[in-house]
Amino acid sequence: MPLVRTGAVITVRLQKDLLRSIRRGHCWLFSDAIDLPTAPSGSVARVQSRSGDIIASGIYCREHPLALRICSTQAPFHLDDDWLTGRLEAAIRLRQSLFQSNTTGWRLVAGEGDGVPGLIVDLYDDTAVMKLDGGAPEDFYQPQAIAQWLSHRLNLSVVVHRQRGRGTRGDALVGQLPSKPVHFLENGLLFEADVVQGQKTGFFLDQRDNRALVRKLSQGRRVLNLFSFNGGFSMAAGMGDAEHVTSVDVAQHAIHSAGALWELNGLSPERHYGLVADAFDFLQQAAKQKQRWSLVICDPPSFAPNQQALSSAASAYAKLAQLTSAVVEPGGLLALASCSCHFSSDQLTQANLEGLGRSHRSARLICQRGLPADHPTPLAMPELRYLKFQLLELDG
Repeated sequence: MPLVRTGAVITVRLQKDLLRSIRRGHCWLFSDAIDLPTAPSGSVARVQSRSGDIIASGIYCREHPLALRICSTQAPFHLDDDWLTGRLEAAIRLRQSLFQSNTTGWRLVAGEGDGVPGLIVDLYDDTAVMKLDGGAPEDFYQPQAIAQWLSHRLNLSVVVHRQRGRGTRGDALVGQLPSKPVHFLENGLLFEADVVQGQKTGFFLDQRDNRALVRKLSQGRRVLNLFSFNGGFSMAAGMGDAEHVTSVDVAQHAIHSAGALWELNGLSPERHYGLVADAFDFLQQAAKQKQRWSLVICDPPSFAPNQQALSSAASAYAKLAQLTSAVVEPGGLLALASCSCHFSSDQLTQANLEGLGRSHRSARLICQRGLPADHPTPLAMPELRYLKFQLLELDG
């Protein structure tokens, strides 16, 4: 069974002067950048420059706004099983060099960052979860065959295919679909991922390094974790010997999971309080009651799903900076994150400055972080570096 679609190779011609961008590693060509020949979605296309030279090959979908994803800029430009297995082996080698036995959950394949545009695979111990982007990737990559290859190569028990769309259930390509969340380790902490219908592929792996930082900073602190999901930052703070941790999320199942994981890691239930509440409402009430924490973590969902939402996103991030800074004790720490790919680091900084100014607080930037090493991106594609994390120390 082939790992990728086979068939006739087509040629598409550049209609814009993007040769330099392609050679630097940008791998997206939108429908207005090339001619659009009639061909099945997922076809392999060789890219012809305006001077007539073949400069790259990629996967093509005439009907999708992102019409072509470049996979190779090296002759002979073949996109076959050997090409894919070579890219997958390179991705595996990188991850094996990054992690020790106390971490068994990571992004195994990061799409464009690993040279396989549109293909995402996350690993949770012996369970893998695969997702494909819309358009060409769904018709080019062959999920069943890739799942079998990964299972054999990594001795996996289960490979789940998650369809696009919030709340959709996964399908088992290898093994049996798990009836409950699967457990994995992150820096020695025990976490669980709902690989069947949880958010993303079941867990937010991209905040791993920031959870480790929070763990180091939490000793003796009262910690507030907003938009806590299933308590990743909460667990990190607890294992870092925080005095007390409060988790706030609007979803009941998230708070329940956070509490269960807290106890699963052997932490005292008296040191954790989980609350089902809207974070904005909670912060307004906490400020009125003059509640204060020495470390506040705010990791909201994306406020900017597209360019049109940038203005409202800026307002939302500024509002959160204002509200969170009002509940940080003098000299305390505030971590503000954004996962909005359309919202840049500079825009987040400006929003945070605006919000802090409204609450009459000034701050010192302790560190600013992005994606971890198992989430690589092409250097030429800053738009893929969606995660921003700023750790601030507030004035006394």
